[in-house]
Amino acid sequence: MIALFRTLKCLICISLLATSLSVFAEVPTIRVGWTIPAEEAKYWMMKRPEAFPDLNKKYRIEWVQFQGTAPMVQAMLSEALDCSSQAPLSLAQGAVESDLQGYILAQHVSEKPGAFSVYWAVKEDSPIKQITDLKGKTVGVNVYGSGVYGGMATLLKNNGIDPERDIRLVETGFPGSEAALRTGRVDAGVFVQPFATRAEAKGGIRKIFELSDLMPNTVHIIEVCKKSWVDAHPELATYYTRDLVNAMHMALKQREETIKVVSEVTRAPATALEPYLLKANDFAHDPNMRPDFSAIQTMFDMYHALGMLKKPLKVDQFRHDRIVAPLK
Repeated sequence: MIALFRTLKCLICISLLATSLSVFAEVPTIRVGWTIPAEEAKYWMMKRPEAFPDLNKKYRIEWVQFQGTAPMVQAMLSEALDCSSQAPLSLAQGAVESDLQGYILAQHVSEKPGAFSVYWAVKEDSPIKQITDLKGKTVGVNVYGSGVYGGMATLLKNNGIDPERDIRLVETGFPGSEAALRTGRVDAGVFVQPFATRAEAKGGIRKIFELSDLMPNTVHIIEVCKKSWVDAHPELATYYTRDLVNAMHMALKQREETIKVVSEVTRAPATALEPYLLKANDFAHDPNMRPDFSAIQTMFDMYHALGMLKKPLKVDQFRHDRIVAPLK
């Protein structure tokens, strides 16, 4: 009798598990690409899914990590991703060169007056005092041809310096920029967070120009979903966009928890994040994740003028008339 009871109990458990797996399998999945850093809304959705009533019930997410935005363009083109984080330049080049069609549904981080701006610094005792003094010098950049390079090149041109002929350009990456500057590999190095805060704490460096000298509202990371996917699944796109905005609200209102979340994702210690994350010396985070289409258009025009885009591009082709942050 006991054996029979155990058998029945086991069969019931198996049946319930099978039913549960069947229901879960029927929940539609969004394939989302992400990277590090500055995607706090996504990190919340990854690590605190229970905070989002629709997630894993009305839809679920297959998270796929990448080492930058350009590879995610290729993944979207090859039908491996539905949505991904993008830099405006990566999106623009994907559209111009490979006919990537998508919608900008939200904006992760940007620059604005009073917030952090990507900057170039020299050693404290350097004779370089201003941007015009960089002629003939060695200047660091994260990656040649990046959006950051585009802003720097435009600033140099605006100050009478040809970025192709009048400076020696060295790719340092962001993590290696401080060492390149302090060891003399470059005369001016590029800084973003968290590397800027670390370098400033050590002292001995001096800022000479920043991207905000060019425009006050440079957009750094946006959320893009494929047009064909959004058109076919508008309800899923709405759930996802709404939850991104909710996640950003949580990230900004619960800073201590956000530091824990970001630490879990990036494996950076909380002590390294606390001095800047979501403070005035961090990038700007619009609580509603509203895309700044006007700023993105200005950036598209700049990239075309520099020859980084083969033809002009209009940001309106990336607008959806209904599904865009903020969504309530």
